[in-house]
Amino acid sequence: MAAEPVNVNEFQELARQSLPKMYYDFFAGGAEDQYTLKENEEAFHRITIVPRILRDVSSIDLSTTILGYKISMPVMIAPTSRHQLANPSGEIATARAASACNTIMVLSMSSTCTLEEVAACCNAVRFFQLYVFKRRDISAKLVQRAENSGYKAIVLTADAPRHGRREADIKNKIITPELKNLEGLLSTNFVSDGGSNLDALVNGTRDPSFCWEDIGWLKSITKLPILIKGVLTHEDATKALEVGAAGIIVSNHGARQLDYCPATISVLEEVVHAVGGKVPVFLDGGVRRGTDIFKAIALGAQAVLVGRPIIYGLAAKGEYGVRRVLEMLKDELELTMALSGCSSLKEITRSHVTTKHDQQLLSML
Repeated sequence: MAAEPVNVNEFQELARQSLPKMYYDFFAGGAEDQYTLKENEEAFHRITIVPRILRDVSSIDLSTTILGYKISMPVMIAPTSRHQLANPSGEIATARAASACNTIMVLSMSSTCTLEEVAACCNAVRFFQLYVFKRRDISAKLVQRAENSGYKAIVLTADAPRHGRREADIKNKIITPELKNLEGLLSTNFVSDGGSNLDALVNGTRDPSFCWEDIGWLKSITKLPILIKGVLTHEDATKALEVGAAGIIVSNHGARQLDYCPATISVLEEVVHAVGGKVPVFLDGGVRRGTDIFKAIALGAQAVLVGRPIIYGLAAKGEYGVRRVLEMLKDELELTMALSGCSSLKEITRSHVTTKHDQQLLSML
């Protein structure tokens, strides 16, 4: 019998053993050379933690509040597609794990369970992730369904006007199931001459003309707050504020879109400075350890989103696996805070980390 995983990374190997190669590659892969995929994790390794000693850390409070909703830790479940490819229970298992751990799940529009099924399965706080289609009426219907089903925010994915080149999917000629949320609204049965049907599906349905000026349309069709996911620059963070975003998610789509774009942790501080505390900033990408979460909080994130580790936990051990991934990250963050002299998230400050840029400045003195 295989040993129980002792950290989040060990779930990846269990998932690889559990899944057909086509599906493992779909979840694990990135775009083109996968440079950014590696950098998302490795950039965290270049940030060191500067602890404080002899502080009272007998009680550690990891809780935080996201758009008015209190959660047990600064870790949310990122939107990832097609969970039933990882486990037959799909997004329902993931949502139940989120509920058990008292955190927020962002449900992908490309889920294999309908948004209504996920809403009915448990009482987790849920956000709904949205792509905008060429047929805006379909996007509007999805937003309305999410609002009617009790979702608390819309997460607009803004970095995917076209589909990134994921070469493993092309080689594997991956064919994915039709999207349940789009049944009766839009055919997702696209055929590609070049292998993966995902390219044909995305490029045939999503609206590549959707731009900053169109955020007003999205705001006009919902009362829900809108978070913009995919921001990597000071310029775009400023524009997100100008159009009334309720929050910003620093993300490169799990390195699945544009290869050689920056690792998210490396540009987090730039975005935080642009926002100036006006709205919350979240970090998505590369989080595998409690120390990673600590570093993101120190650089200004209110919370992080975790994607692939959730899928790996789901593939390896179902709902229990997702719960264990979340619990491991929480336990590691609590230990990191204790060893760094922080008894609450607000005590984690910029002075608790040293980045590569800091080190370069120090070498110049």
